[in-house]
Amino acid sequence: MCGIAGFLSPSPLRADDAQTARAMGDRLQHRGPDGRGEWLDAEAGIALVHRRLAIVDVSPAGHQPMCSADGRWVITFNGEIYNHLELRGQLEAQQRAPHWRGHSDTETLLAALVAWGLDEAIRRAVGMFALALWDREERTLTLVRDRLGEKPLYYGVQGGVLMFGSELKALQAHPHYRAAVDRGALSLLLRLGYVPAPWSIHTGIRKLPPGSLLRLKQPADADLPPTAYWSVLDAAVAGAQQPLALDDTEAVEALDQLLRQSIDGQRVADVPLGAFLSGGIDSSATVAVMQALSTTPVRTFTIGLPDEQLDESAFARAVARHLGTSHTELTVTADETLSLIPRMGTMYCEPFADPSQIPTFLVSQLARRNVKVALSGDAGDELFGGYDRYRWAQGVARVPLGLRRVCGAALRALPAEAWSALLAPVAGWLPAELREGHRADRLRKLAAVLSARSDDEVYRQMVTFWPDGASPVPGAVQPHTVLSEAPPALRTFETRMMLLDARSYLPDDILVKVDRAAMAASLETRVPLLDHRIVEFAFRLPLHQKVRHGQGKWVLRQVLDRYVPRALVERPKKGFGIPIHAWLRGPLRGWAEDLLSEDRLRRAGLIDPVPVRRLWHEHLSERNDWGYRLWPVLMFEAWRDASAGLVEPSA
Repeated sequence: MCGIAGFLSPSPLRADDAQTARAMGDRLQHRGPDGRGEWLDAEAGIALVHRRLAIVDVSPAGHQPMCSADGRWVITFNGEIYNHLELRGQLEAQQRAPHWRGHSDTETLLAALVAWGLDEAIRRAVGMFALALWDREERTLTLVRDRLGEKPLYYGVQGGVLMFGSELKALQAHPHYRAAVDRGALSLLLRLGYVPAPWSIHTGIRKLPPGSLLRLKQPADADLPPTAYWSVLDAAVAGAQQPLALDDTEAVEALDQLLRQSIDGQRVADVPLGAFLSGGIDSSATVAVMQALSTTPVRTFTIGLPDEQLDESAFARAVARHLGTSHTELTVTADETLSLIPRMGTMYCEPFADPSQIPTFLVSQLARRNVKVALSGDAGDELFGGYDRYRWAQGVARVPLGLRRVCGAALRALPAEAWSALLAPVAGWLPAELREGHRADRLRKLAAVLSARSDDEVYRQMVTFWPDGASPVPGAVQPHTVLSEAPPALRTFETRMMLLDARSYLPDDILVKVDRAAMAASLETRVPLLDHRIVEFAFRLPLHQKVRHGQGKWVLRQVLDRYVPRALVERPKKGFGIPIHAWLRGPLRGWAEDLLSEDRLRRAGLIDPVPVRRLWHEHLSERNDWGYRLWPVLMFEAWRDASAGLVEPSA
């Protein structure tokens, strides 16, 4: 895993462009501390930049940017091609392999695209990646991102120059970069807690969507729509049209074999490798299979959190003991956790408001002391129906629309003082998404869900922080996202919700959180459940083999039963976060007060201080818990401080 960047100018490069290229790479040093490289063609106006985290072929033969053996192609590549040795074997069998300089997957990919063309090479590749490829013959730049969006890639035109990079930090090093805050993207941040692709927080800068590529002859081509070479939407639709007809035993065996295939491929590394272990279903299944494939104890890592209600370290310890892993556990203090929060504005290149970003960095930092690569158990919830909200929203959807809306209106009409008393009898019935926080904010969200005009609006309300994300952002018009698209014809509402999560929440929240937190520690993370063959299998699997007796991840639980006693992992999900509500009233109060001050917000002119200050006062008075609604505002303001002087204030 590495950091990439570069730019394409409509005119020949100048002498100082080499310095610009180097500066862009310097902004990504945390992603690639092991080496640097720049490749420029002044006449063609192209510069490619690479920062290296050496994982496979740590020798100079893996240095990038890398030229193909025939000299036509130049690539800067971030990620891993897990089946690259298999691709080498295919090239050799066809007698189309070059004389290999080393054993890096980057060299393999270059040889594959020379032999088969880029589209076919990408189709055959199994991995996570973002890359920029320059065709010296056609003078064409191609940007490519992996199928599920594990690796980031931003791009856009500033001052007539196309810029791209793994993080916005790299683009900001270019002297033409003047992007302003995009008010529409800001409204999405407040609504969702993240900025979904293809948008970014900066006007004119986009994220390349997962599973797509973009070919450019000139900077103006950045306005062309990217071409999809694979999509989770297509996988879901195909799964609905051709579902698997496996009995339970066959389904469990099929997933077990797919996990073994994926994890075996992702164990390939020339550096120490380990895994995150929370003791939950997903990470335990990942580690269990990983250990079954290994002849030595797998190195596993867990963070113990200061809040006992959120701490899962004891469960992870029990699973590690049963599997025989080499387990490392670190219990962090509240002060250590708190000290990281002001750093989030610099760690994430655009504002990001998932509070579990903090423990994710802590466990990444812990792992990096011992290994350079860590496997993660993310994506089980989205693929196999793990979230409580899937069942709960399905239950709401079964209630006649008219009755739902009457109940929602009645809840909205209640005085705030009465809401807490009404909530107590049903609190345990609500999913985690509606139990976050306390008192009136729970029932307000419940009222919004019940008032939804359609089943899909039920889902949108459940994943929304602010009821109307644009309301606190003057002049904002929320741009189109996958959440506003007409839903595809799938078998069930629950499957449709999983698809929406897989298209937005997973790549734009979960994977962003893991990538930026791990890369801040110079750690490569890999997600075996996101092997596209597992994703396609999951969407072909009938719902009853994912959700059974009101419990999600049925088939994944059955696989785990083969390796770990159920008693060690069967428990309510705690999550992986921090006690935001209490900390904002306590140790974080001064920090938050400064960021939410009326004068500060009014001077910036980006967020209306009136609704924000009202929520803040209600939160401090303990009338309501608004921590999760205030957190995106705080993360935006912290990011704005970190970006001071780098961008224009607004658009």
